[in-house]
Amino acid sequence: MLTRRHFITSGAALFSAAALDPLPAFSASLRQKWAAWDAQVTPPNYDPATTNPWGLHPRFLPVRVEANDGLTPGDIHVDATARYLYHIQGDGTAMRYGVAIGKGDLYEPGTYTIRRKAKWPIWTPTPAMIKREPDRYKQYEDGMDPGPNNALGSRALYLYVGNRDTYLRIHGTPNPRSIGSRASSGCVRMVMAHIIGLYGQVETGSTAHLYAPATSATALS
Repeated sequence: MLTRRHFITSGAALFSAAALDPLPAFSASLRQKWAAWDAQVTPPNYDPATTNPWGLHPRFLPVRVEANDGLTPGDIHVDATARYLYHIQGDGTAMRYGVAIGKGDLYEPGTYTIRRKAKWPIWTPTPAMIKREPDRYKQYEDGMDPGPNNALGSRALYLYVGNRDTYLRIHGTPNPRSIGSRASSGCVRMVMAHIIGLYGQVETGSTAHLYAPATSATALS
């Protein structure tokens, strides 16, 4: 049965750096690794609705649900309370995925434009992240090579306000057991296999709405 969701817009839009990664210059040899990495992070006989080697609560597996009237197809809505990401479809439904969000006040509600997408991106922690946790992040100040252990995982959607990169991302994670929690330095995390499926459906120029926990989407039925 489809579940109807109700989205309430957030009035505040505050932004902070969460993950700084320069434009990647992938070599041809590195691009050849993408298919192998995709296979490595995608379980055998993968069925998005049922495959769950990560031990997630079943509600965090991808599912098609009914969307409220008036939502723009192609847009993304992130419910910070339920830890869901919705990708609005053109037929009045949405694909829903489980996510992790930023720890404490590192999660930044707002309305963003997805101006860039990347497969197997490079990741570099921001200066703020290095200052906050030098033992953890200093070693990566020159960047972390792409691959299954990279902090941005298999895919990344880059969130902008106008032409300004906010350094917030919707991205895969090598820590899938964090899904459903507050775990990141501000970004929205997804299971790598899940964002591989989402990535090809998201167009650059689409809008991503990140709701504050107090004003997040609430179930009507």
